[in-house]
Amino acid sequence: MLLLYLHIPFCHRVCPYCSFYKHTPGTTPIGRFVDAMAAEMKSRLTAQPRTVYLGGGTPSMLSPGHLTRLFTSLHETFEFSLLDEVTLEANPATFDAGKAKLFRDLGVTRISLGIQSFTPHVLEILGREHSVAQASEAVKILRDAGMPSINIDLMFSIPGQSKDDWQATLEHAMSLSPDHISAYNLTYEEDTAFFESLRRGEMRENEDHDAEFFHLADDLLTAAGFDHYETSNYAKPGHHSTHNQGYWRGEDYLGLGPSAVSTLDGVRWKNVADTASYVSQVEAIGNALTESETLDAEARRLERIALGLRTKDGISLDLLGPDALERARHLSTEGLARITGNQLILIHHGRALVDPIAAELV
Repeated sequence: MLLLYLHIPFCHRVCPYCSFYKHTPGTTPIGRFVDAMAAEMKSRLTAQPRTVYLGGGTPSMLSPGHLTRLFTSLHETFEFSLLDEVTLEANPATFDAGKAKLFRDLGVTRISLGIQSFTPHVLEILGREHSVAQASEAVKILRDAGMPSINIDLMFSIPGQSKDDWQATLEHAMSLSPDHISAYNLTYEEDTAFFESLRRGEMRENEDHDAEFFHLADDLLTAAGFDHYETSNYAKPGHHSTHNQGYWRGEDYLGLGPSAVSTLDGVRWKNVADTASYVSQVEAIGNALTESETLDAEARRLERIALGLRTKDGISLDLLGPDALERARHLSTEGLARITGNQLILIHHGRALVDPIAAELV
C-alpha cells in the first residue's frame, strides 16, 4: 500500500511566506478541477492507499458540494475502511459547525489547522485571514463534530514575533487540548513576498534566535506530554501523523493535482504546476505529468539520511560512509547525538541543527 496526496491549490488569500503552488480560484471552474482530480486518480492509482492527505492551498475552502463530489470519487475508487488516516488541511475562517460535521461524514479522521499564531499582530504580519477567537473556536467546533484527531500548525521566528509572543502562542495552543502540534521554523522560500523582503534587507535570519524558539517549544510541549517525534512535530499518544511518518520512512506515495509530486518504485514524477494546464492535460490523456527522474541507490541513501535524522528514531549507521561514521561518533561525544545499537539519533541541541548535521553526514 502507498500514501495518497491530493493537492488543492485554491486559497482566498495568498500568504506572503508560503511557497507551495497556490492561487485564488480565478477562471478555472472548481467543479471541473474536482472532476479532473477524480479522473487522474482513476487513471494513476493502481493500489489501495494506506493514508490520504488533502493539502494545499486550502482544501477546506471547497464548498460542501465540491467536497462531497471529490470524496464520492475517493470512496468509489478504494476502500476507506482499510485506511489508517484521512487528513484534511483547514483554515479556521473557512468552515462552521455544519461543514465540520460534513468533514467527519465524508470520512476525514484528522484535521490539520493552519493557525500559525495566537498573537494578533503576528497573524497580521503573516497575512492570515482568521482572528485568534476564530482559531480557538475552530478547535472547539471540530471537537464537537467528533473529529478523532486535531493538529494545530504553528510558526516561529516570524518577523516582529518576540519570545514572549511565541510562549503565549504555545500556551494558548495547549489550552485548547489539541492532539498534535506542528511547530515550524519560518523559512524564506523563493517566489514569496517574505523572500523578497529578506533579499532587500528588510527582514533578517538569525540562527541563534531560531534555536531559542525551537528549544522553548521543545521544553513546553514535551513537559505537557507531547512526544517530540520529528523535528517540527509533537503528538499526544496515538496521534502521530501516519501519513507524514510514511514520507520520513521513504515509503512510496502518489501525488494528484497541480504541482503534486509522486515517488513510485524508485521513479519520481511531478505534475505540471498550473491548474488550467493540469485540468486540460488530465481531460486529454488522464495525467498531468511534466517531468520524471529515476532515483538511484545513492540518491535514496541521501534522502534516508536527511529525513531520518529529523525523527526520534534516527538513522542506521549502515547508511554512513567511513568519514561520516567518524563524524557521527564526534556528534555523540559533543552531546549532539546518541548512538544506540546501530542507530544514530540526534538529541538536545543536535535536534535544532538537523539540517547542517545532515549536510555533514552526506
